[in-house]
Amino acid sequence: MISPSELILNKNGSVYHLNLLPEQVAGTILTVGDPGRVEQVSRYFDRILHRESHREFVTHTGELGGKTLTVLSTGIGTDNIDIVMNELDALANIDLQTRTVKEQLSSLEIIRMGTCGSLHANIPCDTFVLSSFGLGLDGLMPFYNMEMSAEESYLLEELNRTIQMDKWQPVPAYLYSAGSNLLHHFTENSIFEQGITATCTGFYAPQGRKLRIEPSVPDILDRLAAFRGENGLQIANFEMETAGIYGLARAMGHEALSCSVVMANRAEGKFSERPAAMIDKLIETVLEMLLKR
Repeated sequence: MISPSELILNKNGSVYHLNLLPEQVAGTILTVGDPGRVEQVSRYFDRILHRESHREFVTHTGELGGKTLTVLSTGIGTDNIDIVMNELDALANIDLQTRTVKEQLSSLEIIRMGTCGSLHANIPCDTFVLSSFGLGLDGLMPFYNMEMSAEESYLLEELNRTIQMDKWQPVPAYLYSAGSNLLHHFTENSIFEQGITATCTGFYAPQGRKLRIEPSVPDILDRLAAFRGENGLQIANFEMETAGIYGLARAMGHEALSCSVVMANRAEGKFSERPAAMIDKLIETVLEMLLKR
């Protein structure tokens, strides 16, 4: 039995942070960072079955085209992803009344819809990017007993040779791939670019921005952009959640995919002139792809 200090439940039996019960969550979950973006997604639903809001975690579960979907805000960063992924998995795979792991485990589909920055001039603002891999430049996954595959380990070594991450990373970097079934389905839509997504531990210096304090790695963007792998694989973009989602999804037996729209092209110093419209277009595109499954 999992003790009350490890699996914390609210008085109504819901999981501690998300404030959700198992029957309130669908098997396909769309995650967004911004709590205000949840309604941008759920307004496309035919009907909403459940609404919940607790801290930065806003959840709407509803139906669209005969499918039941959940859209959930995670907030920013892999520290929040750690909470969201563990509590979603608990809702699916732990009997909350007996505090025991279920004999029959469920695999969730988790699709992130977010914004990102691009490292290359040829991936301009408003481009949609699928993350084939998530490169973790944060500290989350080293705390979990989870090994990378041979392909992922090899790719991480190749990345380190180019970027020399060991010279400045305070914690070991990690790399995990997207869920193969979801990635294959979404690559049928040629509107998406594809590449490695670097998940950073912050928005300013960890992404090469300088306001008043000097970054310790002022050329981080150049280092990340310099990598070229087999078949033209490159680090296409960066944000703050994808690698944590991929790593924990793999560890828990779930399928995950991250879809992002480029807001900032760092190579050219440009920002999208129509951010709200492009986020709406990404939402519409992802929902259309899900309805085709």
